Amino acid sequence: MARTDDDTWDLATSVGATATMVASGRARATRAGLIDDPFAEPLVRAVGVDFFTRWAAGELDSRDVDVPGAAWGMQRMTDMLAARTRYIDAFFAEAQQAGVDQVVILASGLDARGYRLRWADGTTVFEIDQPEVIAFKSTTIAELGATPTAELRNVSVDLRHDWPAALRRAGFDASRPAAWAAEGLLGFLPADAQDRLLDQVTELSADGSRLVAEVFHNTGVSGDALNAAGERWRENGLDVALDDLGFPGERNDVAAYLEERGWHPVRTPLNKLLGDNGLPLQSGDPDAPFGRNYYCTAVLGKPA
Repeated sequence: MARTDDDTWDLATSVGATATMVASGRARATRAGLIDDPFAEPLVRAVGVDFFTRWAAGELDSRDVDVPGAAWGMQRMTDMLAARTRYIDAFFAEAQQAGVDQVVILASGLDARGYRLRWADGTTVFEIDQPEVIAFKSTTIAELGATPTAELRNVSVDLRHDWPAALRRAGFDASRPAAWAAEGLLGFLPADAQDRLLDQVTELSADGSRLVAEVFHNTGVSGDALNAAGERWRENGLDVALDDLGFPGERNDVAAYLEERGWHPVRTPLNKLLGDNGLPLQSGDPDAPFGRNYYCTAVLGKPA
């Protein structure tokens, strides 16, 4: 079913299930020694989508669940997530070295950086997501006996609502620099919502703030590649619909949009990120699915 502006979901349905799929990829990458996220697999198990649980646990083989030679699949996703996780972890480490002690993770899903990264003393991590998602993750991780490694503040609000006000109520100080993460988010927003989110982040950001974003440059994120992969996954027991989750159509380029608003962006193409991590590259065809995706970090320097 196509997305709508007022649709709903949980961690086992629609776009919410992508958070579980991503966590299963992080769990698989952890098993391969590519990253270290000990919370990913328990969170996936707790959601209870059997296909993702078996992928996270190493019980499925990519040769069985992926189309040979296809542009997308569970193994392709896992490789990308390993590289993406390292990239964003490094972004936060650099922000800390620059003295930034406010962190905001937008649409945090099953991200566990508030528990697994080493944060400098005095760092506050704000996680924004829907109330049910925040409650599920907090409860599940607490049951594992884990505690946050920073001052973790949950901001339980849908990004389609007045999240800036909720963030301020949670103690966010817009007069001080912050490090923002929009991981796996922008491509699932309508074009106007993407712009609005970036405008809101800019308005809340003091000079020296930093942003990291994953940019889906091709039209839509569901496309033929994801649909074809999803068919193979369904044959192997996945009962979650993962097609038509994006909002296809023209949208502003994120790096250019940020630059016009005082940010200084640096683009890293997906294949450079994969290559830098010794992982298989995507197709070199710029029109191939995900072929023009890139990652962007930016530092804000507002004009006087």
